Amino acid sequence: MPERKTDSQCGKTLDISTRGLYFVLDDNLESGSQLDITLTLPAEITRSSDVFVRALGKVIRVERRIEDGHSRMGVAAVIERYDIMRGED
Repeated sequence: MPERKTDSQCGKTLDISTRGLYFVLDDNLESGSQLDITLTLPAEITRSSDVFVRALGKVIRVERRIEDGHSRMGVAAVIERYDIMRGED
């Protein structure tokens, strides 16, 4: 059975669709890594309550980038499955 890494990291999503996303992190991920991602869409965006999206996917590209003068990692990932859960009003 393959080993599963369970480290948690916070990142910033720059682009998202139903099939994939691009985000930045401080730490490196390897291409091919499996992802278990939780996104929060705040009430200001949904015009209702917070919406939580849990997505499972895989890293397809990693690139070093400079953001606000700091070196970060840009990660492109394909979304293989997702579930949407609404928060309480």
